Amino acid sequence: MRLIEGNSFSDHRGIIRFVNDFNFDGIKRFYTIQHKDTKTIRAWQGHKLETKYFYVAKGSFLIGIIKIDDWEQPSKDIKIQHTILSDSKSELLMIPSGNANGFKTIEPDSILVVFSDKTLEESKADDFRWDSEYFTQSLKFLSNKWNNGQ
Repeated sequence: MRLIEGNSFSDHRGIIRFVNDFNFDGIKRFYTIQHKDTKTIRAWQGHKLETKYFYVAKGSFLIGIIKIDDWEQPSKDIKIQHTILSDSKSELLMIPSGNANGFKTIEPDSILVVFSDKTLEESKADDFRWDSEYFTQSLKFLSNKWNNGQ
């Protein structure tokens, strides 16, 4: 996980948010995810080869990241790193290959922009998924962090 910090500028015309240190070399596609409520949880999805970058266009998200130790049967007690991304702070989160992620919105109607270094076909061939409660810490993490929005 790497956080690429940006900044913002505001004047009487409005606000410009930017992450000038993000280089689009290698980016092959992007998409957005919008959650209408704060109860929806998307977890866990990982990629051996794909790197993803998360940017919040609206609202805020709590994001969990897990470094996968065995792709066929990962340890259930892997530590979950987490961070909050918000449209109030211009940041881009890089989730390198070899990791799984899960997330939930903290505010209704939040929008997450996801950039990927793989085509959709490449991503589908490298897609690993686990139930939101697969990892031992998930239950504690989900109840203590995601459900409370902390």
